[in-house]
Amino acid sequence: MAKKKTLSDLGALTSPEPEAPEVPETADSSAEGAAGSEAASPAGSGEDSAPPPAPPQEEAPLREQQLDKFGRAYATGRRKDAVARVWLKPGSGRIVINEREQELYFARPTLRLVINQPFDVADRRGAYDVVATVKGGGLSGQAGAVKHGIAQALTRFEPALRTAVKRAGFLTRDPRVVERKKYGRAKARRSFQFSKR
Repeated sequence: MAKKKTLSDLGALTSPEPEAPEVPETADSSAEGAAGSEAASPAGSGEDSAPPPAPPQEEAPLREQQLDKFGRAYATGRRKDAVARVWLKPGSGRIVINEREQELYFARPTLRLVINQPFDVADRRGAYDVVATVKGGGLSGQAGAVKHGIAQALTRFEPALRTAVKRAGFLTRDPRVVERKKYGRAKARRSFQFSKR
């Protein structure tokens, strides 16, 4: 049968053990001991001891440049029901959409502002020529699709710009679309007019 532990036994367990007597060091062991004591001492205890170096942060690997045989970057952009095919190459900043200049195709200044946003974020305004064909949707959706395609093509031509363009959110396809119509409703949520009599 096991012996019951008393408070005196508990005190013996918790009291610090007596330190071992110091052993005199020789010349060879003193150098090794000094090096060992420096390594064993905490980082902040010594005045001259520097904090350990921070581990190197791994940078995201750069992707490869993706060009066609004509030296252009190609990408597809989408927004609502619109789909845009975009070709990008170095040039003077000319943007042609469906064989028309951007001022003619997107007459509203806000739409032209939208399609130039990726260039502004990447600080490449006027550095690339863009040729795009876009189908489906209205002008607002088409402008968003062209913007998405330009952002994708820009990162394929210059992979170093990917971080800046991605942080601005231009590489993400906007998932918002028109809500479907429901039966018993005039539109997606609009009810028919109520008639009391």
